[in-house]
Amino acid sequence: MTKAPSPNSPTPTHSAGDRFDRLIQIMRTLRSPNGCAWDREQTLASLRPFVLEEAYEVVEAMSLDDPAALCEELGDLLLEVVFVAQVCAETNQLTIVDATNAIIEKLIRRHPHVFGDHKLGTFRELTPTEVSEQWDRIKTEERGGSELTTLLDGIPKALPSLLRASRIGNRTARVGFDWKTVNDVIDKVNEEMAELDHAITSEDRTHIEEELGDLLFTIANLARKLKVDPESALHSANQKFIRRFSAVEQQLAKRKCTLEAATTDDLELEWKAVKDAEPSP
Repeated sequence: MTKAPSPNSPTPTHSAGDRFDRLIQIMRTLRSPNGCAWDREQTLASLRPFVLEEAYEVVEAMSLDDPAALCEELGDLLLEVVFVAQVCAETNQLTIVDATNAIIEKLIRRHPHVFGDHKLGTFRELTPTEVSEQWDRIKTEERGGSELTTLLDGIPKALPSLLRASRIGNRTARVGFDWKTVNDVIDKVNEEMAELDHAITSEDRTHIEEELGDLLFTIANLARKLKVDPESALHSANQKFIRRFSAVEQQLAKRKCTLEAATTDDLELEWKAVKDAEPSP
């Protein structure tokens, strides 16, 4: 006999709205006096790292070409959105409906070429660049007399630093404050390397940190000029290093040699062997 589906299980008759409402109800229950002690004690401050972690896990799943993993991680991130909204609702700050209405209204407002009054007869197909410029123009108009007063206001401080550096470069490039060519940025990288070398010679830790920061900022903008996401590039490099080092460990294990017992020469030799065995890019 086929087991009857649970009342909580999704069926073809469930709409996205039905499932979203169910998720909201579950979160309310978890936060209720008869719910879960852990969920009840969470605050906006305690949820911050979870929101970031889940966002990063979504990004990682996107790179795996694994729909099941992406589905799970998107659900986890959606949970954090509902969780934060529920915490805010309990203190009358906002509700999930407020947040949903806000993004609906923003999308309509910032896409007048799609949702505007077509009867005016002024519509034409916009290029992606024109759409981006229109978005920024409308966003600026929306600010009105807000505290955002400079070009670089509004770039989230919580962004990973390499990504934020790229965003800063993008913003200033709009007004022409940018290197003209990739080679110009490479020259700047070399200049920053020389300044870092000088700082290292001086053994001034503060100066070293400053110059290293300048170098990283310039490299992030070199990536921007090359149309490469610096965070993705560094993530790939991290994964490549992990893969190669894991292979080194495996090779040492075959020789009954531990990492602790291996010499630097052993590690270098195995690393080179692993690297040479990889297909050429």
